[in-house]
Amino acid sequence: MKEGDRRVSKTTVLGGQPEWNRQSKTRDAKSKRYAFKKYRVLLIMMIPAILYVTIFNYVPIYGLLIAFEDFQITKGFFGSPWVGFANFEKAFQDPYFYQVLKNTVLISLYRMLWGFPIPIIFALLLSEIKNMKFKKFVQTASYLPHFISWIILGGIFMSILSLEGPINAIFGLFGVDPILFMADTGYFRAILVISSILASFGWSSIIYFAAISGIDPHLHEAAVVDGAGRMKRMMYITIPLLMPVISIMLVLSMSGILDAGFDQIFNMYNPQVYDVADIIDTYVYRKGLVDMDYGYATAVGLFKSAIGLILMLSANGLARRMGGGDYTLW
Repeated sequence: MKEGDRRVSKTTVLGGQPEWNRQSKTRDAKSKRYAFKKYRVLLIMMIPAILYVTIFNYVPIYGLLIAFEDFQITKGFFGSPWVGFANFEKAFQDPYFYQVLKNTVLISLYRMLWGFPIPIIFALLLSEIKNMKFKKFVQTASYLPHFISWIILGGIFMSILSLEGPINAIFGLFGVDPILFMADTGYFRAILVISSILASFGWSSIIYFAAISGIDPHLHEAAVVDGAGRMKRMMYITIPLLMPVISIMLVLSMSGILDAGFDQIFNMYNPQVYDVADIIDTYVYRKGLVDMDYGYATAVGLFKSAIGLILMLSANGLARRMGGGDYTLW
């Protein structure tokens, strides 16, 4: 036997696989078992979340069949007549659908334009406060509206902006006639955006607080030694290190560009402001649950989801080209 053949025979096992390959697979299996044993508590804690997402996010995907049917409850999924893309054609031929789409896009863009930077600014400013008691009080106060239902928040804002509310009372001191804000199409979108920001900016700032707390304090100490003030350190240390988080949050927000806030608008709007406040979600609600046109409502909802997915993928690709993998979801 030649020397080369002896080397091959010593490094091979049954089936012609190299011995090092078998050893590598054995190590990988042991590593996986060790990882599972080490993190088994965390994996068990993930089970409820996995079940929740599976039951409420993936199982209902089966219901998208309704978008391609003239769905009738008595006949079910398989008994209802198949109509193909007729429901989508009906939506695209309906002039009011484009009004609803316009309202949704405008309200979402206003929220993103004004609401996206405010949690970042809030986190940056509050992180500079040295009085810990005051800092914790402000943080807690800013988080509270997130845990209050829009049924209650909507009632609060409607009371404040009513004809007998404090806003009109202040206007009355200056001789201004009372304004019915909640029924005025010129004010209603601004009210939606402002109330949404007030209710959510504190909770949205948590991730930025976490990112700021993870910044190496030695960087700030070195900058202080070099004579940098708070503004300089914020501009050249904190904000650049926050950019990956900001970019990822922007990509995620793009997926919800057509999600203008059903809970808020449903509890605050009225027929007098439908022209500026009726969005896709409220339109789907009325068509599906009030008019019982299930196929049409599902088709409009599916269109919204598809556009959101396309926008998220586009934003993620753009962020990857501009900033690399650290600025994207995948």
